[in-house]
Amino acid sequence: MNALARGENCPAPAGPLMVTLAAATSVDVSALLLGADGRVRSDADLVFYNQPVAPGVEYRRTPTGHLLMFDATAVPHDVETVVVTASLDGTGPATFAAAGPPSVTVSDASGTDLVGFTADALGDESALVCLEFYRRGEQWKIRAVGQGYADGLAGLATAFGISIEQDEQTPVSPTEPPAHIPAPPVDTPVQQGVLAMRSELFAPAHAEVPGSGIQKQGSKMCRVGMNGDVMARAGSMVAYQGNLQFEAKGSGGIGRALKQALSGEGVPLMKVTGQGDLFLANAAQDVHLIDLDGSDGLTINGANVLAFESSLSYDIKRVQGAAAGGNAGFFNCVFTGRGRIAITTDGVPVVLNVDQPTFADPQAAVAWSSSLQTRVKKNDSFGLGTLIGRTTGERFTLEFAGQGFVVVQPSEQPPGGLIGGSGSGEQAGVGGALGGLLGR
Repeated sequence: MNALARGENCPAPAGPLMVTLAAATSVDVSALLLGADGRVRSDADLVFYNQPVAPGVEYRRTPTGHLLMFDATAVPHDVETVVVTASLDGTGPATFAAAGPPSVTVSDASGTDLVGFTADALGDESALVCLEFYRRGEQWKIRAVGQGYADGLAGLATAFGISIEQDEQTPVSPTEPPAHIPAPPVDTPVQQGVLAMRSELFAPAHAEVPGSGIQKQGSKMCRVGMNGDVMARAGSMVAYQGNLQFEAKGSGGIGRALKQALSGEGVPLMKVTGQGDLFLANAAQDVHLIDLDGSDGLTINGANVLAFESSLSYDIKRVQGAAAGGNAGFFNCVFTGRGRIAITTDGVPVVLNVDQPTFADPQAAVAWSSSLQTRVKKNDSFGLGTLIGRTTGERFTLEFAGQGFVVVQPSEQPPGGLIGGSGSGEQAGVGGALGGLLGR
């Protein structure tokens, strides 16, 4: 059995599940079905002994304790979380600190115990969120919560949006007055599986985003809902959950393709496989997602590639007119096919519509339509002594013509060898002639 610690989570096993709650004293057990806002849709979403059935959830009293049946396939689509709670019924100790910790066990239909959690280290709480089932994309997960309330079931129910009125008959402890208690502010991490505290960190904007595949997590990170594999720059992983494996790909096909032309140290790519949640970032750069539909390719400065779906094909091509001794931006990654790619920029970029002759610093040009015609132009042809902005030492500019777009960032990548980027290892990329291909 997988014994969870407070705040820990794991994937919910497939199929109908049984949740058994045991305590040393008499308690009331309930479940609440919550929407995306963390609140019930109506009072019908409270499941307890006097209202034992809701879609996907059923309460049963057994001779040995309390049983909740959970069937994820029957839970409505607008329900994001199902919390399992316990509250003292007033016939015994007044707090869980005196009563002792309740324990929760999740079993499959055959009765095999799969997940367990004991809510210990309790204070003056008289009601407790023990664990929760919550959606992550198409998958359900289980989190050990251990979040307590000092005002009994009335306070717990009110926190999740159930109105408690003076003249209503509500299943609260006899020792607790059925008074209306204001709901907690949105920054209380009731659903985060942590101890009670308040901070802007717990606002919804900082919560893990749902969905499968590559998604933006804020402005400087991406989350990959993993159920297969994805390619990412080596060293870009900042966190992950679940069962993931990381495999360094080295030069791969690119190294073989350029073996006769360049003697580099390889492309810093890694292949990530498995099931779980993967979080990627690079030097706190801004992250942007681009979906390719197969009608046009995307040319990208290798230093700006963060991750891409394995359905995409990629190659390395030299910009037309670039000399063998060219600098950053003269070799670039060309992606084709159908799939999503995450790129990074130093700052907020501008997207230029190429409907007239367009020029960009090779270090600042992040990506462009592969259908565009490109060539390297010496700035001397403009009568300029130096490249506008920061000089690369080569005094070259990339020229774009045709119909398409160019993404330009407000920063120039530092030059480094034959291919843009420099540094060694981890998020900086690798050194050598191919050091900046997917590095920085």
